[in-house]
Amino acid sequence: MHYKHEKPYMIERIVAGLSYLTMGFVGFVWLIIGLIRKTHLTKFLQYHIFQSIFISIGYVLLCMILGFILNMLGMIPFINLLAAKIVFIFNSPVLFGYSVIQTAIYILLFYLAITSFMGKYSRIPWVSNIIDMNVR
Repeated sequence: MHYKHEKPYMIERIVAGLSYLTMGFVGFVWLIIGLIRKTHLTKFLQYHIFQSIFISIGYVLLCMILGFILNMLGMIPFINLLAAKIVFIFNSPVLFGYSVIQTAIYILLFYLAITSFMGKYSRIPWVSNIIDMNVR
């Protein structure tokens, strides 16, 4: 769902972009300020703040689940060596000292921040659909 009838203000674009770059922290603070001042957030700002917070929570949960699975696999003989090699491959420095996983996360966050700075609604499959259903 795109909300084409509204044009976001520059401060909204900045808050939306910084919300992605700080993994939702700036957006969360902006939500608290909005509650204290009893102001209504625009659809643009709600969309990007909630999407950044949702992505951050999803990333943390994914890291925790994968860490738990890798710890369990580390107890099984022979499979622990394979799991350790896979973890090493994905976490070894590839580009400017960043791993494959870090590079992918940074590319995603910069894409989201740039599109929100431009005043657009960035789309991520599945995540954006959930946000669309909840932003009113």
